[in-house]
Parts: sequence; structure tokens; C-alpha cells
Amino acid sequence: MPRKVWVYDPHRGGVKIPPAVRERTERRILAYAEAHHAGKFTRLGIRFRGALCYIDAYLEPAKPSTALLRVTKETREEYYERLRSAPLHLCRLRYRGRGDEWSMAFYTYSHERYEPCSFDNGSLIGTPEQAFEIGSVYLE
Repeated sequence: MPRKVWVYDPHRGGVKIPPAVRERTERRILAYAEAHHAGKFTRLGIRFRGALCYIDAYLEPAKPSTALLRVTKETREEYYERLRSAPLHLCRLRYRGRGDEWSMAFYTYSHERYEPCSFDNGSLIGTPEQAFEIGSVYLE
């Protein structure tokens, strides 16, 4: 009978994020985003569920043309309200349970799902700030 081989996968499992870690992580992400990407978003949405932390950005929409409003069948106010409330998914973090050990998944709009990825240094584990920097490509 073949022996089972256990393979570590940082993109599975994880540990439920304790309230203190949630608060500290949210503060860190907000501070980093404001220091490095101020003016590129109107607000950030950071939410937690189990071992996961989702980071979304909200943007100020471009001014719509009259032709676009005809196509969407919206008033200018409806257009702005719809787009201002639509999140731009940046990334998802998975808490590993120790300090700054987070894995990351980048949101791919081509597949409309989060795809596991490595950090810029090639590691599968990194910090919330490093993850935000990767996800911020959508803010450019």
C-alpha cells in the first residue's frame, strides 16, 4: 500500500484570524495604502472571514459621456452611485497563524476568482503590506 505524502500548501487551510490580529492588520494595510498610494482610491474595504482577509478598493468613476448614459440607461447620478459602490478586488490574504505569515491570492478579472500567487521576492509567505503592493497594480 502506497504511503501518503503530506505536501505543505500555504494556499489551503490557515488559522481563524483573532480580533487583535484583524485590527492590527487593518491598521497596517490602511497606513501603507495611504502612505504609498494616496489619491488612487476613494476608500478601501477590508473584510475578514475565517482565515481570510479580503482587500478591495473603491474608485472615483470617470465622467460618463452622454452616449454611455444612453447605452446604460442611467442618469448621471445613477451611474456615479453604481460605480462608486462597486469594489475593485485587489487580493486575498490567508493567515497562517504566526506573526506575519500570510499567503496571498491575486484577484484575476479574466477568470473572476482569486488565484494563488507568490510575493515579489518569490516567497509564498509575506506581509499584508507586500500583498497590498502586488494588488495595487489595479490602482495604476
